[in-house]
Formats: sequence, C-alpha cells, structure tokens
Amino acid sequence: MTDQTRPLRVAIVGAGPAGIYAADALMKSDAASDGGISIDLFERMPAPFGLIRYGVAPDHPRIKGIITALHKVLDKPSVRLLGNIDYGTDITLEDLHTFYDAVIFSTGANADRDLNIPGIDLDGSYGAADFVSWYDGHPDVPRTWPLDAEKVAVLGVGNVALDIARVLAKTGDELLPTEIPANVYEGLKANKAVEVHVFGRRGPAQAKFTPLELRELDHSPTIEVIVDPEDIDYDEGSEQARRNSKQVDMVANTLQDWAIRDVGNRPHKLYLHFFESPTEVLGEDGKVVGLRTERTQLDGTGNVKGTGKFNDWDVQAVYRAVGYLSQNIAKLPFDEQAGTVPNEAGRVIADDSAEGAARFMPGTYVTGWIKRGPVGLIGHTKGDANETVANLLEDRPTFAEPANPSEDAIVEFLEGKQIPYTTWQGWYRLDAHERSLGEPEGRERIKVVEREDMLKASEPDKA
Repeated sequence: MTDQTRPLRVAIVGAGPAGIYAADALMKSDAASDGGISIDLFERMPAPFGLIRYGVAPDHPRIKGIITALHKVLDKPSVRLLGNIDYGTDITLEDLHTFYDAVIFSTGANADRDLNIPGIDLDGSYGAADFVSWYDGHPDVPRTWPLDAEKVAVLGVGNVALDIARVLAKTGDELLPTEIPANVYEGLKANKAVEVHVFGRRGPAQAKFTPLELRELDHSPTIEVIVDPEDIDYDEGSEQARRNSKQVDMVANTLQDWAIRDVGNRPHKLYLHFFESPTEVLGEDGKVVGLRTERTQLDGTGNVKGTGKFNDWDVQAVYRAVGYLSQNIAKLPFDEQAGTVPNEAGRVIADDSAEGAARFMPGTYVTGWIKRGPVGLIGHTKGDANETVANLLEDRPTFAEPANPSEDAIVEFLEGKQIPYTTWQGWYRLDAHERSLGEPEGRERIKVVEREDMLKASEPDKA
C-alpha cells in the first residue's frame, strides 16, 4: 500500500487544458492540504497548452486567453512541467508507475476521423487536423501547404469547419497581425481560394456551430457569407431543438438573417450549404475536380433522409472536418471505433476484465477527449477532470507503493537517458522569445515552429 505520510505523487501525460484542469482539481482537493500532492505534467511538445497552442485558429485570441487561467495552475510550486518527452518512446507506463502513485492520461485527439466515401484519398482531399496543425505552426507537419484551389469544399458544420473555412477565405494580410509564423503567412498570402463552400447533411437547427463563432464569419471585410433561403427549413424535431437550446436558436436566427439579405460585393464568397450529404469526391488524373452531394430532407425528428437528387459542385480541394480521433496509447486498451480508452468515470478498464464486473488497471486513469471522445468545448473537460480526480483519490488506499517516489528520481531518470526535456521556466523563456520576435512588427508574438528552435529558446543548455 502507498505511504500516505508523504505527498501523493501523480503523473499527468498531456499538458493541454484537460491535463492542467486535472492538476488543478488535485491541488484543490482535501488530499492537497492533508498530506500534500506533487504533480508532474508530461508533454510531447516542447511547449505546453496542447489544443490551445496547436488547435485553435490564430485569429481567435479570445479563446487563447484561456491560457491565462492555465498559467496560474502551472505557476504553483507543487506542479512541474516536463516537456519534449514522448510517452511510449522516452518513457513507458512501467517507468511512470516506478516513480508515481497514479498516472492520468489526458492526451487529447489529434487525428482526423475517417469519411468513407469514394475519392476521399484523391490529391487535393485533406483532413482538418493536418491543415489546422499547419496554420498553427506545429513542428511535426510540413512547412508548406498547397493552396492553389480557387474553389474549396469544407465538409462538416462544427467550429473546426468554420475555422478552416474562415482561414481559407481570409487574406494572408488579414491574419498577419496574429501569431502565425512566416511560413504560414507566405502560404496564405499565395492562397488562390475565392470561393469556400461548407456542407452539412442536416439543417440549420442541427449545425454544431457556437453562435459567436458563426457570427465572426461575417466580421471580415473580405468575406461575403451566403446562405440559400431554400436551406432554411425546420421540422418538429428541429423546432423542439430550438426551444430546448438558446444556442441552437441563436444559430438558426443568424442563418435565417443571412439567407434573406442581399448578397454584397466582398471579394471572397463563403457559402454555408445545408441538406447536402457528401457522397463522392470527384477526380481526374488522381486529383480533386469536384464534390457530389445528395440532397436530403428532414424526416420530422430532426434527422434527414436522402431524396435521390444529386448535385455536383465545381471544387478543386476538399477538407473534411467530420471529427477528431484520439490515437492508441501504448500499454493501454483502446476502442478503435470510439477513439477512446475504455474507462468507467476515468478509471481505465483492464483488457482482460470480465463482462459485468469491470476490473481496472491499478493507478491508471484518463480524462478529457481520450476519456469521452472529442466533443464539447475546452471548458467541458473540467467536469471530466473533477470526476477522474475524485475517483483517483478514492482509490488512493489501494495504490501500490512506487519503487522511487522522490521528486528527484524522475529528473535523474530523464537526464540519465539524455532526454532534452523542457520546463515551466523554459516556457517563460520561449514565451519571451516569441514576443520579442513579434515586437518589431507590432504583433503580440510570432510563433516559433521548429522543435530545435523552441528548445534553443526554452532550454539553451540542452539544445
């Protein structure tokens, strides 16, 4: 049994919002005041903040403001950041259980869910996650992106689809005041897109946009947002959805307003199409030349059925934003279909657990998107963290004593393997460096892309 006279040692794998919220929940618990808690956050990237740094569009500083709250958590002396460490390669689950009483995985979702329609693998067909990683300056993706299509389709009606459509429709100069690095600015400056078409297979009341994100589309002086009046349709299920949710009603009202107004003369057209279900990406010589959709209609419940009428759209690129997917985590069970680690309220279910009597992996937990799937807003992961942490603390009396729970032991382990890990103090240095790059241009910061350059700025003695 674990020694409860010393601080509880917890490792959190993934230093995005979900992991930092879990650290915050641990520090606010009774256990933190009773015997103390010591938390190490392991992050694959040299910098923390996960989805906020590498998943939020650069022209959304309001959302990036969440970093301010996360900063306060990482500033606490009982929390350490250990970045530039790849779980499964640099450190294993067995290693972590050697140094910690419990391990929480909060690794998020960074791959694209498949869309199984003909032509989806053609040249010019892309996943949302890859494009988002490119324009957010992720070090592990190519530095260039092909932006030679004049007409582009975006499949999906969530906020990620809106982000992609907005970035494609804006000019590079509009995005220059943001933190985008030079390679992204040069790519967007050469972007040839003048028409962006967003497709949803259901109606306005089923769109997953948030009202603020939707309205922001119309703020750009270069983007004309267009909605076909014929796409404004509601059945009883749709009307019920509007009555049940103020957000759904606000989205529907915004779309209605856009549908009845005159089309203006802003140079880039962004069309929001509803009741169009993608059935095939059309190609010639291996390249995208169009998109085929089937017109759908409401069935009374808010769902739709096909009408048998098909439309072909003249586009040269297709981006699918139909959902993110978490990736398999070494030594943990994984549900490939759901893209989650099987769990009960955050406790990881062992592979060999008998049906009806779940057996849990000792001292091993999940939170965030790897726990429940990539749905909801960033703040929703707080509830996940609270539930997982409550169960972890309830299980504490059952934890096995780790072989070496001292705070120095993990540092000696990493240094012994010559892993150039980054720290929270290193983030402050990288942050200052990025701000200094932006200052001459009157920008808040310019994001550093190359992993080596991030390491040089944050931990110069390890680079």
